Amino acid sequence: MSGRSLLEDVFTSVTLKRTLERDADAEAARHPYVVGRCAIAGDAALDLASEAAASAAPGWAAVPLERRMLLGHRFREELDRRRDEFIDMLITESHPAKLARWEHSSLLQIFSEESLGWYQRQMHTEFRHGDRRLIVRRQPDGVVAFNPPQNAPLPSAALGVLCLMSGNSLIMRAPRSIALSTMWLMREVVAPILDELGAPPGTLNALCANPKQTLDRWVASPLIDDIFYIGGSQEGLRFEQQCVANGKKAILELAGNDSVVVWSDADIPKAVEAITEAFYGSGQICMVPNGVLVHPAVADELLAELKEQVKRIRPGYPEEEDVLLSPVRRSERFFRLLDQALGQGGELVIGGRRTEVDGTPSDTGVFLQPTVVRVDGLARAREYDIVREETFFPLIPVVVAEPASDQELLSRFVDFTNSNLYGLRNSLWARSEDVIDTFVQQVTNGGLLKINDSHMGCVPYLPTHGGTGLTGGVFGEANYPMLKTSHLQGVSIARDVSPYEAVFGA
Repeated sequence: MSGRSLLEDVFTSVTLKRTLERDADAEAARHPYVVGRCAIAGDAALDLASEAAASAAPGWAAVPLERRMLLGHRFREELDRRRDEFIDMLITESHPAKLARWEHSSLLQIFSEESLGWYQRQMHTEFRHGDRRLIVRRQPDGVVAFNPPQNAPLPSAALGVLCLMSGNSLIMRAPRSIALSTMWLMREVVAPILDELGAPPGTLNALCANPKQTLDRWVASPLIDDIFYIGGSQEGLRFEQQCVANGKKAILELAGNDSVVVWSDADIPKAVEAITEAFYGSGQICMVPNGVLVHPAVADELLAELKEQVKRIRPGYPEEEDVLLSPVRRSERFFRLLDQALGQGGELVIGGRRTEVDGTPSDTGVFLQPTVVRVDGLARAREYDIVREETFFPLIPVVVAEPASDQELLSRFVDFTNSNLYGLRNSLWARSEDVIDTFVQQVTNGGLLKINDSHMGCVPYLPTHGGTGLTGGVFGEANYPMLKTSHLQGVSIARDVSPYEAVFGA
């Protein structure tokens, strides 16, 4: 169903969906709210996909790296050429148009000429050493099964192209509740490019199925090598244990609880611009900020500026220009977290209510107001669930540190950042080179550190995903899918070398 239908007439949307599930040929199929239809795969189709991928994997891996890299270049060309189609697909799935354009631009960075060149160098590097030709290369793992999330299936599924570029065959599961964009991307965009490149049939498989049924089957299948899992931390870490027990590599993209640190000399208006990214998509994007740590000398200035800038974050229909909030269907936890924070001594700065599509506060609205809570003191900050855990709502705590010397505060800010149980991204806003250098040298938490920049924005070369702690599991680090779904191998090719001299002459 179209995203707009869920704001206009939820009852009709649900009725249409149920009618079509009972009778695929019903008159309801011609209703304008119906924008796409997808078959649901059963066990037989899941097994067929695994068999096809396993059959194709050796042939695709044998294709030279230079040719496989053409997939990335062609994919970028198609993203560029089909920009409007891509954005319309996201709007249909309730992504605000402004955010849809950002998601599109992020993929252009991931598949930029600079990034593709860097990936290729990481995949294969050669050296000359005397009479030896030495190669350090990465070999594909085999069959990668990919489980994208419901909140952003299209841009997440696009990461599967990087797994293919490594030389793996791919099985993509479209989320059952929001399958349209994933199936469109795989069938209409990626598959034709693979045909152009002569990839064996079975290199790409796309299906829509129940998540537990699919994941259980993948874990049990001897044909699957890697499972790329995007989801919640607790479920993901349990899933990692199942994968390891069954001899599979689990590649985890789990929850984030990102921090923005604001120092006393920061450019406050620009820092607040980055902080308001917390409300984009109603906070239902893993790489937006989830908390702020601010120097006490500028706390009041920052909060005043934040109250002003929040006014531009508004709800609306997804195709409307400048809409940045998305509907939040289940908001019980939002109010539970907010009530808990206020009960513990937090101060409500702004927000805290439901709102209608036109921005009118309402107890029955499907949007949530951008909400800011002030928390005083580092010492007890992590006793607040809104500080300790990812909220996934338009709700952000601003932790104001206790007054102390700058030297002591800097040390405490670094410790607070590193002690975060999660570790996707961190940001710092400061002008002092000493403060910046200290953060760069000492912050070990997270897969990405941004300094005086957009927190959620993407740039060439650097990873867009991946992290430490509850974000990436025990093997967590910055995630480049091309490298994560391959493994290192060294090769030495010698001429006229005496093995005896090679051992004892050395």
